Amino acid sequence: MFSKAESSKLRQEFWTTLGHLIKRQPSADGIKINWINYKTGVKDIYFRMHTTPRVASIGIEITHKDEEIRALFFEQFQALKTYLHSILGEEWIWDELYTNEFGVQSSRIYIELNGKNYFLKDDWSDLFNFFKTRLIKLDIFWCDAN
Repeated sequence: MFSKAESSKLRQEFWTTLGHLIKRQPSADGIKINWINYKTGVKDIYFRMHTTPRVASIGIEITHKDEEIRALFFEQFQALKTYLHSILGEEWIWDELYTNEFGVQSSRIYIELNGKNYFLKDDWSDLFNFFKTRLIKLDIFWCDAN
């Protein structure tokens, strides 16, 4: 069991290490990019990576407060679903009405990796590979479909 401070330090080390590993990878447009804080250039659309001691996830999150606009964005992604899955090489989960732990609603398109724990450095390689390969593929999709 880790203290709050130890947990926070390990979480920060995990994301910093991932950032350094992917840092030199240019985007699909050939420009330098901050992969950990990927900017889509569209307000309320984000690429999110998340990890807990039990599950890691990466996905597209649509956070617009207006339900109708959020649904319109989600529809636009659904129109590109086949193309997105062909670039990703796998099918992702489509969740139009997701409510987070704070009661905030969003729409998500995501995939999870179970059984890997960012508290265990032996799992980091698998987690880094999970995030890096999918983030690069999301970038390819975004640069082309945007």
